[in-house]
Amino acid sequence: MDGICTLANDRVYDQLVALLNSIEAIYGQEMPVCVYPYDDNTAQIAAEIARRPNVQLYDHQDSIQQWDEFVRNIWDTHPTAQEHWRQIGSDKYHRVGTHRRYCAFDAPFDRFVYMDADTLLMSSLEPIFAQVNQYDWVVYDFQFKDLSHVYNTSSTKLKELFTPERLQTEIFCSGFYACKKDIFDAQKRSWLLEKLRQGEAEVLYDMAPDQTILNYMVMRSGISSYNFAHYLPENERTGCCVTSPHFQARDNILYDKGNRLTYIHYIGLSSKLFSRVCAGENIDFPYRQIFLHYRYLHEPDKQPKFKSKPKAYNAPPSLATRILRKIGLAG
Repeated sequence: MDGICTLANDRVYDQLVALLNSIEAIYGQEMPVCVYPYDDNTAQIAAEIARRPNVQLYDHQDSIQQWDEFVRNIWDTHPTAQEHWRQIGSDKYHRVGTHRRYCAFDAPFDRFVYMDADTLLMSSLEPIFAQVNQYDWVVYDFQFKDLSHVYNTSSTKLKELFTPERLQTEIFCSGFYACKKDIFDAQKRSWLLEKLRQGEAEVLYDMAPDQTILNYMVMRSGISSYNFAHYLPENERTGCCVTSPHFQARDNILYDKGNRLTYIHYIGLSSKLFSRVCAGENIDFPYRQIFLHYRYLHEPDKQPKFKSKPKAYNAPPSLATRILRKIGLAG
């Protein structure tokens, strides 16, 4: 069985609703969706999921616990991560819930596409699923242009493990990928963990914890991978990130030079921003109307009616706010 997976808790409620509605706009309620819990803060999303017959909240505790343990074991092998995380005031394991997307390797789908909660589906995934018949790992992004958010680029071991060509072509963003069930079974995980314990952990980039581990797992295992961004003709290729300002909206779908996007990723925008906008605060951000369309697809009358002048999401704080922050009275 094929399906779409995502990761969420109540902090990304508005984004999850928008994502589920965008999937429904493409597939109706035909496409099964599984939501993996980032943590135990899931009461609001659980109520939303219960209203949708094709959507389930993952509750296989053995699977969740084994991946939690696997990830903690990995970071216990890293020479500097936990010291770094303590310095920035994080927990012993930084954003450990992000790794729960790995539960998709266990269940419930034979083939799946994983999409971050801050994405929206723009077109059918059939071309993606078709490639999963040929390759173990399928992506469509341009992360290969920025190695620094995937691996520790100052590690001398990095170039011993992977050739420059592989580092230029095989890395990917962990926000969208397709794969098969059981590709990382217990035996393969044990082998990877042993390699990390032997000193390879230093190549991991500790500020993108799920992304760096996933790239390491795929590349170190040597499984076959395919990135549409490398293979599509240039005149058919599309971007996917909110940072691209040139996409055009038509009938609530985004196009890149006439080509329909597969998905749009609101990467780098805080979940608080979406919550504030949905609460009625007039903060503008790229492709905001597309997000609001899908967020309120089934309840358009509840969409915020903005009356004030919009404030840019990346506007510098006002003088008053800066003063209040300086004296500790503002966050």
